[in-house]
Amino acid sequence: MKGDTSVKEHCYLAVDIGATSGRVVAGFIRKDGGFEFREIHRFPNSILNVSGKFYWDIFSIYSAVLEGLCKCTAEGIRPESIGIDTWGVDFGFTGEDGVILGLPRAYRDTYTDGAPEEFYGIVPKDVLYEKTGIQILNFNSIFQLYRQSRDGFSPLKNASKLLFIPDLLSYMLTGKMVCEYTVASTSQLLNPYTKDFDDELLAAAGITREHFPEIVMPGTVIGELTDHIADFTGLGKVKVVAVAGHDTASAVAAVPAVEKNFAYLSSGTWSLMGIETEAPIINKDAAAMNFTNEGGIDGTVRFLKNITGMWLLEQSRKEWKRQGKDYDYGRIMDMAKAGADFDVTVNPDDPRLANPESMLATIAAMCEEKGGRRPADDAETVSCIFRSLAFRYKEVLDSLKSLSPFAIEHLYIIGGGVRNRLLNKLTEEVAGVEVVEGPAEATAIGNCMVQARAAGLFSDRQDFRRALYMSNIKH
Repeated sequence: MKGDTSVKEHCYLAVDIGATSGRVVAGFIRKDGGFEFREIHRFPNSILNVSGKFYWDIFSIYSAVLEGLCKCTAEGIRPESIGIDTWGVDFGFTGEDGVILGLPRAYRDTYTDGAPEEFYGIVPKDVLYEKTGIQILNFNSIFQLYRQSRDGFSPLKNASKLLFIPDLLSYMLTGKMVCEYTVASTSQLLNPYTKDFDDELLAAAGITREHFPEIVMPGTVIGELTDHIADFTGLGKVKVVAVAGHDTASAVAAVPAVEKNFAYLSSGTWSLMGIETEAPIINKDAAAMNFTNEGGIDGTVRFLKNITGMWLLEQSRKEWKRQGKDYDYGRIMDMAKAGADFDVTVNPDDPRLANPESMLATIAAMCEEKGGRRPADDAETVSCIFRSLAFRYKEVLDSLKSLSPFAIEHLYIIGGGVRNRLLNKLTEEVAGVEVVEGPAEATAIGNCMVQARAAGLFSDRQDFRRALYMSNIKH
């Protein structure tokens, strides 16, 4: 680590927003090389169902971010810069005058059901994968745009620019438009070799290259807070940096590995298992196993597979709460142990579990379908979820090992799932790999580390990963 030793500590602000919640986190890097991370503000995020269409309330998210910035000022926190990361694939539009056109559609909207199969009539499936190396998921940006274009979605018809969610929020803070590479890579519109959009795919999706601002790499300074926001929040003209805008890319940046070759499992609402490579892995086997090649920091590739993660538990907890049973995580762990004899598993990636009306009823029906009986109680449901995830992790890890250009000896688990020691231990036993627990706040940490490197505190990603390893940040 290098930097101005006359400064007691550096502070970077990570705005980290997921599908169910968002937070503003202050990251402090001390002169002695130590790290501290403090959550300043947490707020809920949820999908809006308006007349059967699912949206993100981008204006409520923006308002919550401003509230977090105001809290920083109230607590005397003066960040050197701000970075924003969110989930991938979703986007909003602006008009010629810069006005935001409506609310962004949410990836869990069923309007893209069947879209890939229709799209293959324009661009065959094997050609689409060969061009992008991206896992086929019906909610990828390319299929959303294809359906929006087909349906005459008015914001798209009147759009001047398309901005992915982190870029849209950065625009709202700075008035400057960019297209950050890692989040753009999730769209299935980007060529992973050239790191630029593919004109044939843009045309097939019903948009043009002119819809996108300049593609920038993580660490690029977008601009400063607008005068209004600088005054309103009391922070002044703080820089906003394009970090790894896709939350998984930020999380992978924070893997505390001293070795270059490792596998990771970013465990949260989604679980994402993969490796970091210098070049994409695009071949028939990768296509058949539906692995994806998404952008990482320093132009690397995150070769990974999406796995439905704690979404199953989160949705189950919501149902239980509506029933008057508000289980905290301590109780959830006890329930998993109590129901451990229930050995029926389901496939977490079954489309029926994507956004069912009742997660509990769907899991029960799938258990009966596969194992002949339903969970007898809530404890067995929790056990089923954990065991199902562990066995799915093993399946994906075995596939990853067969495709990886290097041997995989360690699986680094990062993200909120790090706190689930029971699932981590079960994964280690089932998958037969040594599990190393990384930071629970990996996404926010990676966000801050990219900002710190942009400011000159680190020379490269290995430099700040070594620093994270030495600091032994866990929970």
